[in-house]
Amino acid sequence: MNLVMKIGFGVALSLMTLASAAQADEFKLSNNQRISCSRGLSAGKLNTATCKSYAYVFNVKTSEYYRCQVTLALTRDNKEVINVQADGGCAKRPRIFDADSNYSFDATETEPPNTNAFFGPGGYAVWASDNTARKLRGCITIASGLGTDVSKCVDMTFQ
Repeated sequence: MNLVMKIGFGVALSLMTLASAAQADEFKLSNNQRISCSRGLSAGKLNTATCKSYAYVFNVKTSEYYRCQVTLALTRDNKEVINVQADGGCAKRPRIFDADSNYSFDATETEPPNTNAFFGPGGYAVWASDNTARKLRGCITIASGLGTDVSKCVDMTFQ
C-alpha cells in the first residue's frame, strides 16, 4: 500500500507541475539590443568612457514588458584604470494589448546623441503582434523634456 501511495503522489505532483508550467507566463528577450558609448576629458588628463546598453524582456502571454538597461563608466589616466562603476535594472512598462494571447515582440531605441533626441535622451519604439490573429500594434515613446515621457500606440491596418 505504501508503494501505491508513493506512485499516486508522484503522478499527482507531476500533473500539478505540468499544469502550472502550462499556465505560467513566458518571458522572451527582444532580438534588438544596442550599445552606445561616449567619451569625456577631465582636468588632469583623465579620460572617462560611459557605455549604456539596453534590452527588453517581454511577457508573450500578457504583452507587458520590461525595459532593462546596464551602464558602465570607466575612468583612467595615461597609465592605469582609476575607477570602474556599473549599475543597471529593469523598469516595468504597461501592457500593449488588453487581452491575454500569444504575442511576439521587438523593440529599438535611439542612441543619444541623436537627431531624434530633440528633448532629451531620445526614445524607443516597440512592436507587438498577436500570433493567433492578424493584429499588430506599434508604440513610440519619447522623452518630452518636461519630466514625463510621451507614449502612443497605433493599431496597424492591413490593406
